[in-house]
Amino acid sequence: MAMAENRQLWWTVAAASGLLAGWSLPPVGCPPLLWLALVPLWALSPGQGALWGAMAVLISHRWLLWLHPLDWVGVPLPLSLPVCLLLWLGCALLGALLVGSWRWLVGRLGVERFASALLAAALWGLAEVWLARGPLFWLGLGSAVLPGDRALAGLAQLVGAGGLAMLQLLIAWGLWQGCTRRRAARRWLVGWMLALVLLHALGWQQLRADPAGDRAAKPERVMVLQPAIPTREKFSWIQQRSLQEQLLAALEQAQEREADLLVLPEGALALGQDLPTAPALEVLSGGFRQQGIELRSALLQFPPGASEAQGALDKHRLVPLGEWIPGSGLLGWAGLSAVGGVSPGDASRLLPRADGSLAVAICYELSDGASLVSASRHGAGWILASANLDPYPLQLQQQFRALAQLRAIEASRWLVSAANTGPSLVVNPEGVVLQQLRSGQPGTLLSAVIPRDLITPYARWGEFPLLLLAAVAGLHLTWSRVRQS
Repeated sequence: MAMAENRQLWWTVAAASGLLAGWSLPPVGCPPLLWLALVPLWALSPGQGALWGAMAVLISHRWLLWLHPLDWVGVPLPLSLPVCLLLWLGCALLGALLVGSWRWLVGRLGVERFASALLAAALWGLAEVWLARGPLFWLGLGSAVLPGDRALAGLAQLVGAGGLAMLQLLIAWGLWQGCTRRRAARRWLVGWMLALVLLHALGWQQLRADPAGDRAAKPERVMVLQPAIPTREKFSWIQQRSLQEQLLAALEQAQEREADLLVLPEGALALGQDLPTAPALEVLSGGFRQQGIELRSALLQFPPGASEAQGALDKHRLVPLGEWIPGSGLLGWAGLSAVGGVSPGDASRLLPRADGSLAVAICYELSDGASLVSASRHGAGWILASANLDPYPLQLQQQFRALAQLRAIEASRWLVSAANTGPSLVVNPEGVVLQQLRSGQPGTLLSAVIPRDLITPYARWGEFPLLLLAAVAGLHLTWSRVRQS
């Protein structure tokens, strides 16, 4: 009887800590809450770990329910809510499989020794980076440091988001060990607190770096237009007329305020749509283009004096079920997008320009930090994020904002976000949001962005430090077992 009650207690702990983990992710972004949620994960069974993962995803991805109603993209209204629920629960199931598998591996490695914990945590971090390059990833433990702990986030310049995820797990493992050790528990916890202070000091030191090149670089004056046009009404005549009027007013305002560049959000222009007039400055606008028989979502380039796009960077990481589904040709269904099926472009996020190259993230490509730091390594002076997050709630916009802060810190670059309903904002290389338009309201903002050529250690080395740590920990465990046998 006592054993059954104890087992039930652990299942309750798994569900509660998973819910706490999901809640501690952005927009809350509170690392201490996440550490408390991760402590039980080191002691759970694989099945309980799977429950932990499912609860975390259900909380952190609850914005998926705001897809309803889907009748505007052809899904019958009675089926709309069940489809949204299935998407939400499907993401939770995938989270459960991933965390349950990781917890099974932890059980095989053992969790008492630091080498085992280091190997398991490094593998989790590497998995987050790998998943961020595919279609099924948005938020991970690496993003949990923001907006609440910029000092710890500063370590992203050294190890990226994957390294931050590893550190979250190791901090929780250290706290768990300190609480479970009967002997020397006080000494262990003092060492844990000292390590935490040193990590924050190192992260803060990274953020405070002041590259000499900033003082010599010429700022680029960037204006962002946030049209705030509901996606469900985007193709109506009234909203198209509203966009034209806003665009003309923004072009006039940009010229009066001597802006160098005007930026519009993802999908602002329809397929084949040009600017209403030849602009006096460069314009970058989200839109669509035809590449052979393929439809591409892209960031379109309009040089000064050109009302037709002269260049483009295609979106590479497509939204599953929204823009792309496996076997769409066989199923005869193009996904939950009003524009139909979209084909991916090249993986590179580098956009060459006469006034200096950019790193570009379209929509949830912002969760892939590795691609953006690669673009910065190849000459991108700042980062542009173009998105349309309507009809999702404010929660998703706040998650997007936290990811924008993390990407700016990782690459040590200024970041400008242009979003349809928000968040349209400017973030400096220290991860501070300097300007932001009100969510859901049309408007413009103008900011002076300083291009940088600094290459952070993470941009230079990528995931090599994590791979090295995992290899060293694995070799140590193997050697220890050989000696024991």
